Amino acid sequence: MSSALPPFPGPQESLDNPVLLQLGTGVDEPCLRADAARNRARLLDAAARLVAEHGAAGVTMEAVAAAAQVGKGTVFRRFGDRTGLLRALLDHSEKKFQAALLSGPPPLGPGAPPVERLRAFGCATLRRTAAELELQLAAESGPDRRYLVPARRVQYAHVAMLLRQAVPDGDSELLAHSLMGYLDPVLVHHLTRQCQIPMDRLQAGWQDLVARVTCTGTPRQDA
Repeated sequence: MSSALPPFPGPQESLDNPVLLQLGTGVDEPCLRADAARNRARLLDAAARLVAEHGAAGVTMEAVAAAAQVGKGTVFRRFGDRTGLLRALLDHSEKKFQAALLSGPPPLGPGAPPVERLRAFGCATLRRTAAELELQLAAESGPDRRYLVPARRVQYAHVAMLLRQAVPDGDSELLAHSLMGYLDPVLVHHLTRQCQIPMDRLQAGWQDLVARVTCTGTPRQDA
């Protein structure tokens, strides 16, 4: 079924050739002065210690400033707000994950059939989300920004690209949103923490969903 809908705004330029993006909020990040880069690293180190000691709930702008022994205004100038700070903490992990998607070994990286890559992407995302769940939940944006976060746009574009290859007559844009919904950190929190569903069942559910969307068989559970 081909779609008569107009293209979605935003990530369309990346649907066929996703590019590496990062979560960081500052547009000047790549060209920080040496002292600014050191200050940023110092603040992130302090924030990481707070997460390790108190969980993401213990990360406030005031607490990070105190731990890094700087003024609170310095933290706000660097990260904008608490959400920006938490996103910066996720930045390193996100860049590694995106690099694996774009240039890592198959099936997560290029070189495998699109359906295999979809299976690998979802399973890897579920494992990563569960491993850093508290931080991902704390960094969640409000509804007006959630789908515009650069990292989410890259992942959405990646899934849409694979769907266009696997199901060329489907509405890859809407199907990609449906698949991404299964990987939402809030849902992962509910399923793993509140429903106590084990990770192997979540991964099997993802593979079953991919099989149904792409009209392919569900593989053996050895991935």
